[in-house]
Amino acid sequence: MSEQSKLPIIETGIPELDVILRGGLPKNRLHLIEGAPGTGKTTLGLRFLLDGVNRNLRCLYVTLSETKEELVTTASTHGWNTHGIEFFELIPEEAQPERQQTVLFPTEVEFGKTIEQLTERIEEFSPDRIIIDSVSELRMLAQDKLQFRLQMTSLKRFLQQRDVTVLLLDDLSESDKGDLHSFFHGVLSLGLFERDYGAARRRMRIVKMRGVNFQSGWHDYAIVTGEILVFPSLIAEEHESDVQGAPLQSVFDDLNSVFPQGLDRGTTTMLIGPSGAAKSTIAMSYALAAQRGGESASYFSFDETYETFQRRSESMNLDPTEAMDADKFFWRRMNPSRISPGEFVWQVRRDVEDRNVRVVVIDSINSYLSTMPEEQSLILHLHELLSYLNKRGIVTILVLAQQGVVGDVENPVDLSFLSDTVILCRFFEAAGTLRRALAIVKRRTGVHTLAIHEYRLSSSGMKVGPALTELRGIFTGVPVYTGAHEELLDPAPNDGK
Repeated sequence: MSEQSKLPIIETGIPELDVILRGGLPKNRLHLIEGAPGTGKTTLGLRFLLDGVNRNLRCLYVTLSETKEELVTTASTHGWNTHGIEFFELIPEEAQPERQQTVLFPTEVEFGKTIEQLTERIEEFSPDRIIIDSVSELRMLAQDKLQFRLQMTSLKRFLQQRDVTVLLLDDLSESDKGDLHSFFHGVLSLGLFERDYGAARRRMRIVKMRGVNFQSGWHDYAIVTGEILVFPSLIAEEHESDVQGAPLQSVFDDLNSVFPQGLDRGTTTMLIGPSGAAKSTIAMSYALAAQRGGESASYFSFDETYETFQRRSESMNLDPTEAMDADKFFWRRMNPSRISPGEFVWQVRRDVEDRNVRVVVIDSINSYLSTMPEEQSLILHLHELLSYLNKRGIVTILVLAQQGVVGDVENPVDLSFLSDTVILCRFFEAAGTLRRALAIVKRRTGVHTLAIHEYRLSSSGMKVGPALTELRGIFTGVPVYTGAHEELLDPAPNDGK
């Protein structure tokens, strides 16, 4: 019988952390929480004990560095009531006023006395859960590595004889990383990574957890008022489902006339073009079509505020207000300087899994790039997300803005291989006016028209003209139209919105 089947599991009080742990922490074992100052070790420890208090367990917080008052204040900033947690300020004998003499107190005796105080308090209180904060303070007391390891071994044996689950916190300030890993049943590492601009990114990983098939790798997390939010990394293979439903059509009939195949379920469509080419409006036309068909859609905006989004949508007769009131359309503002890639993916998952969203729009990939500057990592991250959405049968629409508005335009990153359908939008000049043209350059799931069509947007919707047989340079350079004016659309009075 495996160790995992023998050991009971206890929840940590952080549901998504329990997801990574495949249920929770092994009960009655010692676990190490390591990370630099500011990574949230104390907050995690308090959350673990508060969960124990809610389960009517006896919980003890042993502190060598902070006072009880400081810990209670920290908890109060999260709105947490620490009533029910026993705090024990473990003060080394040499630091006690009555022990401060001119004669030096031998460090090995001092350390031994400190450990003795700790074991006596544990025997007296008989807790079910313990936080010891921190290992680095004990390490500094010992000064000698051999003495430290001997005392830690003795402490471990003492704790293992009791029915207690222990989290020891280590800020790594006085240690070689990993020097204590062999002592513990499980090790959780917390990391804080500063960006050039914006909020720092927090990540965690399970270094080891004996007998537990935990989810490996780094997982983003955030500390907000009242909660530690963990965002488990996505494994697309765990989310297989039957892909059902007819292809999605746009609310614009003219667009459907040149692209009658629509957007297939379980596929990704990329809209590529310079800024102002109406990519977002086209994406919105499919999202609202889903709502009008009784389904739900989510629009993740990295670029626009809601006020700008709403004004633009209303000017195109695509007002989402009614759909939002009916909980059929969800607009999500994503701040690329504040959000982590893991948090973004988790929000997408919550809409798909909890709100049964069937259409997801990400606008734009350019700003999403800034959440993870490492391009290769971003591509792998995005690939996993798109694979997950495809397996769930979601219609995914990506908006990619090309660099430049007029003249030569370039893609900031080539993501076309991740897409099943690619729609290219471009500007061109003809008859003394600025015009737009679109072409479907790729459709992995079937045939499609190869023609290039002019399109125009106005308050009455989207108008698509006949195929432009004399338009050159739409893929490279500056598009040039040399055909007859009869092929062109008549400009509307409010054209250009």
